[in-house]
Amino acid sequence: MRKNNLIIVVLMLILFSVQAHSGPIKNETAIEFKSNSGQSSPAYEGFFRVPENRNNPDSRQISVNYVRFPATGKTKGHPIVYLAGGPGGSGIATAKWRRYPLFMALREFGDVIALDQRGTGQSEQAETCSSGQQIALTERVSDEEIQHRYQKAALECLSYWKQQGIDVYGYTTEQNAWDIEQLRVHLGAEKVVLWGISYGSHLAFSAMKLFPETIEKVMIASAEGLNQTVKSPALTDDYFSRIQTVINQQPLGTDISDLPALMRRVHQKLERQPLPLTIPQPDGSAIPMLLQRYHMQMLASRMIADPGRYLTFLIHIYHHLDKGNAELLLQVLQRGIFDAEPISFTLMPLAMDIASGVSAEKLQEINAQAKSALLGQFLNFPMPALNKLDSQLDLGEEFRRKPVADIPTLLFTGTLDGRTYPDGQSDAVSGLRNVTQIKVINAGHNLFTSSPDVLNRMKEFLLGKPVSRQAIQLPLPVFALER
Repeated sequence: MRKNNLIIVVLMLILFSVQAHSGPIKNETAIEFKSNSGQSSPAYEGFFRVPENRNNPDSRQISVNYVRFPATGKTKGHPIVYLAGGPGGSGIATAKWRRYPLFMALREFGDVIALDQRGTGQSEQAETCSSGQQIALTERVSDEEIQHRYQKAALECLSYWKQQGIDVYGYTTEQNAWDIEQLRVHLGAEKVVLWGISYGSHLAFSAMKLFPETIEKVMIASAEGLNQTVKSPALTDDYFSRIQTVINQQPLGTDISDLPALMRRVHQKLERQPLPLTIPQPDGSAIPMLLQRYHMQMLASRMIADPGRYLTFLIHIYHHLDKGNAELLLQVLQRGIFDAEPISFTLMPLAMDIASGVSAEKLQEINAQAKSALLGQFLNFPMPALNKLDSQLDLGEEFRRKPVADIPTLLFTGTLDGRTYPDGQSDAVSGLRNVTQIKVINAGHNLFTSSPDVLNRMKEFLLGKPVSRQAIQLPLPVFALER
């Protein structure tokens, strides 16, 4: 009889462990979560309180918010926590957008958590700071002056937030990683699975170093290493050379035989003689602008993440500018890409980037490369101009060392990623002893929904099955303007 009772107790404990979070837990409210496509799913909206700065014993508490999609599988695994990119991206907003099907599909393996990291999305955050610094649209300005004004603007904003009683030194990737551990405790989970992209991988690497014993697995794409907040200008140049190999395989190759040379030619023309433009506005007015070389470098840095419509437009903008035609460029500039408004910052992304920083050795290498690189320093702007702007914020060299861990890690790398490059991604995970890196041929930065095979490999990984390292092949992108 005792044996039977013991069996019943064990079965009840197992059942409880599986169903423990079938309903709301502390600080959660049941909601009907609606995606931007109109689809909906039952979920729980929740929050937990964390110290704004764990290094300050007198720190105030702030709220970190999330949405939890309950598990649907028969066997419930550890919670899967989504870490958005940026820094500054919203996990909740991502779940509403094009990755909604992924969030739903992964529920088969456990609760899926759309986390809004500290200072982002629905989590508690400081108001945006508008500085007293501006850059006129019609005046010629040097790179040095641009950097100087952004430095002054950032210092103004850091001071402004401090005056508001906000501890800016709490907005670092390490504090962000501690929030993940506190979320695990809040959920009552033994371990968590981390799922992230870009800066989300940067955050995952930090968590792997701090809490290896409470992270079961890691799934990442477009990896950004702990010393890769500032990307290598030389790798950016290599990227444009890879884009040329794609152009060579389509009719556009007849007109553009050397994209890097074309870009340099346009930059040199604008450096010698900036181009006066008049940008039409929706209300019928017009804004004058003096197009300079740095404008094109900044514009390019915003349009190259993925080999899609934006990159296609960019390639043709350069081609048309080389022939003296600015019509395509004006179509893009009408969206307000550049303005003469005061330089403004949001606390979380500004502080996170400054805190992660870049090592002195790598910065020296980057500065040397930037002198002749296609985009100079503007891929990462306003970094590295803000590096060590506030030395107390910088996390130091120990933080920037690569993670060394045995945690099973799955990494997807797009061969046409214009933000985090294949060689850099391989270097970022070189200290991990249990990593499976899968190349997605012709994919860019945002690749999680680029092919059904990506989700299939993720499912195999979560099931503990051997995951094929065979590359996933996508069609060759076509850089032709839509008619």
